[in-house]
Amino acid sequence: MGVLNKIEKTEIRDLLGKGWLTHDGMWFYHTYQELGIEKANTLNKAAIRSLAPIEIKRVKKVLGIGGEKIGTFEELKNFMLEALEMILPNSVFEKFRFRTSSKDLLHWEWESGECFAFKGMKQIGIIDGYRCGVIYRIECWLEALGVKYSIDPKIDKCMMHEKGACLGDIRVILGD
Repeated sequence: MGVLNKIEKTEIRDLLGKGWLTHDGMWFYHTYQELGIEKANTLNKAAIRSLAPIEIKRVKKVLGIGGEKIGTFEELKNFMLEALEMILPNSVFEKFRFRTSSKDLLHWEWESGECFAFKGMKQIGIIDGYRCGVIYRIECWLEALGVKYSIDPKIDKCMMHEKGACLGDIRVILGD
């Protein structure tokens, strides 16, 4: 019996997800130390943008979607939720909400003070200059899926830090 047969899927997901979050945070921190906050933000967003199409292709394969386009809002909502659930450790996923109030609107919201990037950037003392990569990643996923969208509010800096809450709406346009 191999070790993977002895471990629950959720434990594996949490181990891998926490490893990714730790690597991402340490990469950002060392880039900041070496090159400054603006260059770290620029490189972070470049990495996210180039990762998104690869990540989406892999997630679609695991979910059995293959080359199919996501054609309905319900399919998109389910895909986004399933992708986030697979990638994020449970301790993070349970603090992030995606809700729908209409057939074209995804509402996102982090529990107060619970965004992993907010907590990490605050902990290392660079939250004032951090430009959000979390919602940017979701935007890049939508672009990789070929989904047209608008986002409100448009995110730049950390909303949790600037406004005390991180929430907003993504209006999607499918079928074009």
